[in-house]
Amino acid sequence: MLGEDHSLVHDFPEYETTIKKLISENPNFAQEAQRYHSLDEEIRRLELDNAPIGDDAMHHKKQQRAQLKDTLYQQLLASKRTD
Repeated sequence: MLGEDHSLVHDFPEYETTIKKLISENPNFAQEAQRYHSLDEEIRRLELDNAPIGDDAMHHKKQQRAQLKDTLYQQLLASKRTD
């Protein structure tokens, strides 16, 4: 679906408290979360503007977003195990 929200809190609402905690306490997580957020916003904007970039470039951006999301999710799981 075009322009769909893939923010971390939207996709992982059960981890909202953990996400906020990690953003405030873990600079690496905060930096990666900001990178993810910026990339997600860029993808949504491009989709809503009828993707004025090539299909390969859009696919690459979506792959980057998926990889970042996986990395962040793994950090969320690890944080929950140590709580």
